[in-house]
Amino acid sequence: MSLMLRSAARSDIGLVRSGNEDSGYAGDQLLVVADGMGGHAAGELASAAAIATMSEVEPGGLSDVEALERLSEAVVVTSERIADVVSANPELAGMGTTLTALAWLGGDPPRVAVLHVGDSRAYLLREGEMRQVTRDHTYVQTLIDSGRITPEEATRHPRRNLLMRAIDGVHPAEPDVSVREARAGDRYLVCSDGLCGYVSDVDIARLLAVADPTAAVTALVDAALEAGAPDNVTCVVADVVAVEPGSDVEPEAPVVVGAAGEPRNRERLPELTFPADAQIDSRPAQVVKVSTQSSTGEAGVAPIGRVYREEQGASRQGISRRWFWAVGAVVAIVAVLIGLIAITMTWARGQWYVGNDGGYVAIFNGVPGSIGPISLSSVEERSTITMDSLPDFEAMQVEGTIATDSLADAQQVVQRLSERAAQCAAVPTTPGCPDAPGDGGGDGDGGIDASPSASASPSATTSPSASASP
Repeated sequence: MSLMLRSAARSDIGLVRSGNEDSGYAGDQLLVVADGMGGHAAGELASAAAIATMSEVEPGGLSDVEALERLSEAVVVTSERIADVVSANPELAGMGTTLTALAWLGGDPPRVAVLHVGDSRAYLLREGEMRQVTRDHTYVQTLIDSGRITPEEATRHPRRNLLMRAIDGVHPAEPDVSVREARAGDRYLVCSDGLCGYVSDVDIARLLAVADPTAAVTALVDAALEAGAPDNVTCVVADVVAVEPGSDVEPEAPVVVGAAGEPRNRERLPELTFPADAQIDSRPAQVVKVSTQSSTGEAGVAPIGRVYREEQGASRQGISRRWFWAVGAVVAIVAVLIGLIAITMTWARGQWYVGNDGGYVAIFNGVPGSIGPISLSSVEERSTITMDSLPDFEAMQVEGTIATDSLADAQQVVQRLSERAAQCAAVPTTPGCPDAPGDGGGDGDGGIDASPSASASPSATTSPSASASP
């Protein structure tokens, strides 16, 4: 009896973002998720470059040391390729990506190698118990490790998305690498923070336990969408399955989802070679099962390669029938989207944050961003604090928005900002203040405390806005 992987992948743009910067790869030897960053700086190209590079790794038959060296070298090559893209297109400076990968080594005992940079994650579900096998390379994780905040507090921290490591073509990535024993029945999940940042570990474990990998990735991504999905979300799930010796199991083409599967992104990276995946992902979301079944199609499920051949060979007689179902599917999708928008708007009304409104500090009800022409937030209160009166560090935080749990918490944040602005007005030479000589920014110790315990005084002034809530 030998073991192998059976996997599935899905990526979705989410409900807020205008583009998908996530990329995913599901094969019979390699699982990869890369979460690009940079926005206008083309994070989608960074994650696509990571997938193209990682897909060149063939871990099967390698020793533990060789596999880890090969994976680490792929990180270096990814960084070099991102640097080359930025060198040829300086306007893309700032692009980067996370990278989390599981490589199937097989052997006796069977093993998997794990590589990790950033805040995408890998989980293992074994005998009904789920555990995280990677450690986030984030600022809030360093606070958790030092005991300064709890994991629950980290989910609300205003700098929870600040990465300490990423692959950007500039800084050494320093990946975490390890080798783990694999067992029949194990299920692995590799995902971007669009899932684990918005769906609890309890719910992830529950959904990860559903019947097969395809059902699991569908349920997990749907859960992120139901939670509002303000970020792209990508999931790759793989089962460790047993096969009989001598079984005629033909390897299937891998599946690429997200940015790396979009032809327009591949065309923008002509120097890179992308895998000949089962189906190029030209849509925002893609669900494809990578089967390890034999050519006979056990359990009545045809192998995916055969399904594609049958579809490509379909006669024109079935075209009208497909159009009928396509129209029905479009109507159903529109209905679902309308429902999701309504759910998102309802959820957004319970969110609060502090941000910049025309040069003044303001309290917003909702979340940053929009769904098409529909804004997901509105100004609830606008203070008299100008942005240019704040110390550099606080001004940077307000520009990036400061999430809070309630209106009262947001008002306490504004109060704290008022005190910092007053301090700069009284002593302009205070380090970090706008008029401090020779100071390029704050020292980082004057961060905003968004907790209900923050001190309050009547000096901060806010006034209700006339704009409607989302």
